[in-house]
Amino acid sequence: MARKAKFLTGLRILSSSDNTKMYLEKINSPADLKNIERERLPVLAEEIRRFIVDTVAQTGGHLAASLGAVDLIIALHYVFDASRDKIVFDVGHQAYAHKIITGRRKQFGTLRTFAGISGFPNPAESPYDAFATGHSSTAISAALGMAVARDLKGDDYNVIAVVGDGSLTGGMAFEGLQNAGYLNKKLLVILNDNEMFISHRVGAVAGYLTRLLTLGSLQKLEKKVEKFFRRLHFWGASLLRIAKRVRVLLFPGMLFEELGFVYLGPVDGHNILEMIEVLDKIKTIAAPVLLHVITKKGKGFLPAENNPIKFHGIGRFRTQVEDEIISQKISSEPTYTDYFSQVLIDLAHKDERIVAITAAMPQGTGLDKFAELFPERFFDVGIAEQHALTFAAGLASSGYRPVCAIYSTFLQRGFDQLIHDIALQNLRVVLAIDRAGIVGEDGATHQGAFDISYLRLIPNLVVMAPADENELKDMLYTAFQLNQPVAIRYPRGAASGVGLASGYEKIPVAQSRIVSAGQDITIIALGTMVSVARTVAEILGRDGISAQIINLRFAKPFPEDLTIVGKLVVTIEENTFIGGIGEAVNTFLIKNFSGLKVLNISLPDSFIPHGSVSRLKEYLELTPEKIAQKIRQQWSQ
Repeated sequence: MARKAKFLTGLRILSSSDNTKMYLEKINSPADLKNIERERLPVLAEEIRRFIVDTVAQTGGHLAASLGAVDLIIALHYVFDASRDKIVFDVGHQAYAHKIITGRRKQFGTLRTFAGISGFPNPAESPYDAFATGHSSTAISAALGMAVARDLKGDDYNVIAVVGDGSLTGGMAFEGLQNAGYLNKKLLVILNDNEMFISHRVGAVAGYLTRLLTLGSLQKLEKKVEKFFRRLHFWGASLLRIAKRVRVLLFPGMLFEELGFVYLGPVDGHNILEMIEVLDKIKTIAAPVLLHVITKKGKGFLPAENNPIKFHGIGRFRTQVEDEIISQKISSEPTYTDYFSQVLIDLAHKDERIVAITAAMPQGTGLDKFAELFPERFFDVGIAEQHALTFAAGLASSGYRPVCAIYSTFLQRGFDQLIHDIALQNLRVVLAIDRAGIVGEDGATHQGAFDISYLRLIPNLVVMAPADENELKDMLYTAFQLNQPVAIRYPRGAASGVGLASGYEKIPVAQSRIVSAGQDITIIALGTMVSVARTVAEILGRDGISAQIINLRFAKPFPEDLTIVGKLVVTIEENTFIGGIGEAVNTFLIKNFSGLKVLNISLPDSFIPHGSVSRLKEYLELTPEKIAQKIRQQWSQ
């Protein structure tokens, strides 16, 4: 017990009782929460924090954001009736306490595991999850739609959007704000301001929010200014309009008021009793309200408070009770992201025109090291993929060589910019598409299952995928040699282990490579599926089936140099079939061959659930053993 007590001190548990779940175990629905005396809710908050930390230590997950939102979520569920009222969480990685309170406490240990509960809100999982949110800046628009639907039906439920401060770096959030203010619907937007989003908050909005924190010292000045404004009525409307604009600059909360919201705050997001009082009063306001709440990411767990970036999304970890530090259980093997970072830095030393751009993910994309070495050539634009791409296009149009490093699932948010701003003008932008293919526990909203499909249809764009880290090196080098936009997709996780050869080799565009000779069947693979194909060929060889393996290398332009052997052609890809390389190979074979049998192996035409990558590949039958079994069946027919 002494060792545990020391660990709980690190968690800042308020209760001194040995019964560490005296309130939490009574919570099976939001209705149960209302049976707890208000004064005891802070104790429940600490129990929930302890429960979240213990669980995420076993499953991994988005820890820091969820710890910071615990008090706010308790207050929301205490004031509102979640069986009727709609609570929409932006992104959703702050919603773990919401899941626990809304009847998923007993299932919380299955968080992000296959067939367990999702790490994000999911209406298919619970009626208390009003909207599926895995990407940023969507909650205000969705909540406004719910508010309009409520009024059209003549209903009277409340609609609340809980939005992280980083989400305001995404333009869609402001589109929702301006439309909500214009429509003047009863709607509560809670700005959960923890002074960070995934990495450090950037941009003009960050400056506004920072200045808002000083409003306490400016309140007397604001009253004097308001008195001055009233006097300006005597001087005419034009001068009054100018003065109001000055007031917006002096008092940034007016930004939201100018958009049509009633602005309240900032308030302490960790003072549950105060928030309950504020929310009770807000319920009576029949207008759009923005409540500005200040929270601390990682609240209550010192390692996460001290390093919220590391604990934003973390794998399984263990606690060192003696000194209250965290040691994450991760592989020491270099990842594709590590190699991308290393090669880009080397190329940037040789070419001063190379600049790097990311959308709030410098650590995740490996660009943090680039930023340290070339701070003037690195740009984190916030959670704004559309802007990132057009910003890159502007740089390219002025002679620079921008590299835009964005996860596959987030790149799809900038689809029009890829077409209109980059490809249409044939600008030399390099897209480094991280987390392509199956990513695992983050689930359906984050699987990189579609990038080949939506990139292949864009003219002027070259789309490549490396089979290993050395090919990634040469593809990145090749991308800078081409006079057109280039996309390179690569997966999450450890690289193949072949390492990097010295020097660089320019890869001829649309040229495939035979990596293994054979005579009975032809296996065509792309990216990391090439190594899978090698293992498949070894398994088939034991059955006397000789397989030729072709590393396609290019999804676009499609290599027309394919040499086909045997009567069976197999395609393997970690992308949906529709629009993928399997479909492209089929078209090629129809035009150039006859009498061949074809087996296309790909991701299904459905959204892929959450779970470990290895478990998902078993489920999707993408393991070498499953693929070999399918080939045997086709071969024997």
